[in-house]
Amino acid sequence: MEQLTIEQGNKTPYINFSENGTLELKGKSIPENSIEFYRPVYAWLDEYALNPKNKTSVLVQLEYFNTSSSKCLLDIFRKLEPLQKNSKSEVTITWLYEEEDEDMMEAGEDYQTIVKLPFVIQKISQ
Repeated sequence: MEQLTIEQGNKTPYINFSENGTLELKGKSIPENSIEFYRPVYAWLDEYALNPKNKTSVLVQLEYFNTSSSKCLLDIFRKLEPLQKNSKSEVTITWLYEEEDEDMMEAGEDYQTIVKLPFVIQKISQ
């Protein structure tokens, strides 16, 4: 299994999913076609789920995402839920938001109520 790295673009986030169990998403997510953009991420997660690490740490630090990206994020979290449920991996989502960005904080809280994974919602200073 290889690392998945997608460099940040004007409308797409930086994605760095490592086979060691560290998964990062940072930046903006407003791609023209979210489903197409996130397709390699889903494929990587499907492969990772076959042999996950004992701990899977997901770091999300988005400054903005559109509605279609919000569905894709939910799909990413949903792909991780069985790992936690079946005790294959201890999954933790760390949702970082900038101090003044209440919308991003609330988005993290919304995911926390929808997804059955441990969330750490943490404010960061600019």
